[in-house]
Amino acid sequence: MSGYTPHTDADIAAMLATIGVPSIDALFAQIPAALRANAGIDLPAGLTEPELIAHVQALAARNSDGAGPAVFLGGGAYPHWIPTAVDQILLRSEFLTAYTPYQPEVSQGTLQATFEFQTFAALLLGFEVANASMYDGASATAEAVLMARRILPGRRTVWVSRALHPHYRAVIATYVRGLGDVTIREIPFATDGRTDLAGLRKTLDADTLAVVLGQPNVFGVLEDVTGAAELATAVGALTVTATAEPLAFALVRPPGACGADVAVAEAQSFGLPVSYGGPGVGLFATHERHVRSMPGRIVGETVDARGRRGFVLTLATREQHIRRERATSNICTNQGLCALAVAIHLSLLGRHGLRAVAALNYRAAHAVADRLASGGVVRRFAGPFFNEFVVRAPRGRWEALVQDGVIAGFPLARWYPELEDALLLCVTEAHAARDVDRLVRGLTAPTVRAART
Repeated sequence: MSGYTPHTDADIAAMLATIGVPSIDALFAQIPAALRANAGIDLPAGLTEPELIAHVQALAARNSDGAGPAVFLGGGAYPHWIPTAVDQILLRSEFLTAYTPYQPEVSQGTLQATFEFQTFAALLLGFEVANASMYDGASATAEAVLMARRILPGRRTVWVSRALHPHYRAVIATYVRGLGDVTIREIPFATDGRTDLAGLRKTLDADTLAVVLGQPNVFGVLEDVTGAAELATAVGALTVTATAEPLAFALVRPPGACGADVAVAEAQSFGLPVSYGGPGVGLFATHERHVRSMPGRIVGETVDARGRRGFVLTLATREQHIRRERATSNICTNQGLCALAVAIHLSLLGRHGLRAVAALNYRAAHAVADRLASGGVVRRFAGPFFNEFVVRAPRGRWEALVQDGVIAGFPLARWYPELEDALLLCVTEAHAARDVDRLVRGLTAPTVRAART
């Protein structure tokens, strides 16, 4: 937002005279003087445009970005190559001002783009129907739990895998905190990094509402979704999968084909850069029989009176459209521009291109894991993985690498105290070979001193 105010002193005087107020300060006379005094902002003198640009450039130069250090972070946000065409198409004026397409006669472009976005989500996650308008993967996961409660209102216990991303688990807890009749219980992870299904089997009962697990999980390990779904189905509960890296489904069986009832994902990997926490965009898919319990909105395809193909907002069961007590969601943004970026990115790649990129990620990550293992840096979990994995790495070793411009990964002890010396690494097609070599050399060096030499 710009801080520029175009009003001259004469303009301000005229407006004050019109409303019968002697000064701007008089507008705030009701506020105690002590509070007004504390509200003052000590701002420096203004800068000219060239001075301001130079100042901002100097501030920006103090930051480290992906073009400088070699960054192997994952943990929910993944670096991938974004074709230039994605941003170029987003610049088109009809998309830059996209908002909720209430009037189909003037929103056919936005509606069709959203329809294609839903189609990609359904294909990727392996279901018949998908929605639009989820904020991100974490909130979509919480919305899936609320949806399960609408489908099975008499049940109260939600079993959430401890190997699900901690941020996703925190958002679920926040969403259900005010409900009063839902209990969140955690499923531990086994020694191979997967959710402990043997332990889960002993705890599920007729009160189980849903089983929620990541695919892949926060350790990058691929879960046994089929096994979890069979256990949940046996007690009449639903299975929800949440995915931070949906590129995996170009190689791995999608949740819908594994027996899951609802699948959600964060689509940042498709056309959205890694930024300071966002923006993201959520994917949400389920079986057609559950469509009226879905949150958000659904765009459908139809024909007009002349038989011409068209698109309409088919379902929007949120509080702005129907009686609040019957709403399935209070999501109020369509994330239109982000969803469009995802649709463009996936359109450019196509089925074969998406699989090729996924294969590149798989091979690159496994090659690095093998090289590290050869140098004595072994994986913490033996479960199968996609493009992200956990290794045992002494703290001093990866801290020394930071000083040398290599962000080796994310120390999992920040989320899991029992995983001391566990480092979560992510390798994608965006990582250059020279940076991979720096990573491997640094982590496999015999001592920290040798790594700095």
